Amino acid sequence: MAAVRIGIGGPVGCGKTRLVERLLPICQDEGVSVAVITNDLVTAEDAERVRRSGLIDPDRVLGVESGACPHTAIREDPSVNIEAAEYLESRFSPDLILIESGGDNLAATFSSELVDWWAFVIDVSAGDDIPRKRGLGVLRADLLIVNKIDLAPHVDADLDRIRQDVAAARPGRPSLFTDLRRDRGVRPVFDEIARSALFHRIAE
Repeated sequence: MAAVRIGIGGPVGCGKTRLVERLLPICQDEGVSVAVITNDLVTAEDAERVRRSGLIDPDRVLGVESGACPHTAIREDPSVNIEAAEYLESRFSPDLILIESGGDNLAATFSSELVDWWAFVIDVSAGDDIPRKRGLGVLRADLLIVNKIDLAPHVDADLDRIRQDVAAARPGRPSLFTDLRRDRGVRPVFDEIARSALFHRIAE
């Protein structure tokens, strides 16, 4: 059975790699076998960070140097990531592949050719107007994650306004608010992944 491919997108510094690191122990506790693909423009820095974390077998982590536009590193040509996912599936038969890639708040980031389900991460320190800009990532992601909520008072971000704007931009679509640095709100993210994309694996 092919792995479920989960995309994690969002601007640089929003917390994508931290989210991957927070999800890995929960997946292990739940008996979900995982592999990871990270995308950087010309380095494999994120992949090396995940390998060094001790949270996953380093061989299960691949770094892709996309060399593409920083606004949408994968979407226009998912072929290299598809090859990486197929390699991980053939070698490890994981239940889940987490595919991380950067892209600005206007980018859809992931092609349906590559992922089955995707989350888009923004953070309050980038400005409380991002949900009002209604970029494709905010509007179309299966899950929107608003991270770094602990910083709201320090950057003059109105968290209540953000919640209202997110609800208005995504009626009927799930959104979650997290403080990934302190590991707050990660379990609901996993639960949403399990409910929306992994329920059959969890049930087995």
